[in-house]
Amino acid sequence: MADNTSSADAAVAPDADTDVDAGESAGEEGKTEAEADTGAETPGGRDIVVPLRLYKTVTVFSTLFAIVSILLGFVLLDRGTQRATAAPEDVSLPLVALALGLIVVGSAVYAFSTRFRTEGMGKSKDDTDEPSDNG
Repeated sequence: MADNTSSADAAVAPDADTDVDAGESAGEEGKTEAEADTGAETPGGRDIVVPLRLYKTVTVFSTLFAIVSILLGFVLLDRGTQRATAAPEDVSLPLVALALGLIVVGSAVYAFSTRFRTEGMGKSKDDTDEPSDNG
């Protein structure tokens, strides 16, 4: 009987001397060590951790592109509809479609650029310093 329990224990408990590949071992919060080293998020994560220099570059240029794109979209929309005074048959549909496309692209660029953060930045929803007002 003693032989059965020792073999069952050996089957359940992994051998401590087995080598595990560094890329396959799980780190904190379900990340592999390779993801933790590079700062990459898991596929279900929303934020992308990048170095500060890249964060500044992405923030500046994506915001600039988004503002210019959205403003140009509204100017073209205004021109295509003749300041919203044109009759429906006088509206330039290609110009209006281009304008709406620019507004959507600018908004999408800005929305996706907010996913980037640096290592020291926390997410506001993860802060536990503030008390809950839920009761």
